[in-house]
Amino acid sequence: QVQLVESGGGLVQAGGSLRLSCAASGFTSSTNTMGWFRQVPGKERQFVAVFRWNRSSSGTDYADSVKGRFTISRDNAKNTVYLQMNSLKPEDTAVYYCAADDSWVVRMTSSNFGSWGQGTQVTVSS
Repeated sequence: QVQLVESGGGLVQAGGSLRLSCAASGFTSSTNTMGWFRQVPGKERQFVAVFRWNRSSSGTDYADSVKGRFTISRDNAKNTVYLQMNSLKPEDTAVYYCAADDSWVVRMTSSNFGSWGQGTQVTVSS
């Protein structure tokens, strides 16, 4: 089981920026996926961004609502994935969860991820 530790949430004004971090431990596969989901009370967990990698390639994918504003990246040496969030909007307010799986996840649904972080609150004020 992969363990995930998130950090970096907080309160920011609309138009501002935040960076979330997710440190992973316990990967045993060379093919993995790490990503971010977010959830507001009363709604389902929603896909935000993902980073997938194997021995020869890597790739990213984003929800339409964050394309051009959010960037996901990975520091291989630190086994950490980052979510840089720019031009934040009040509708980005949510609890953000880091997720991971020891496979190349194709369909971005929460059920396809085997490991989850504890969540970090992001609040964007208008």
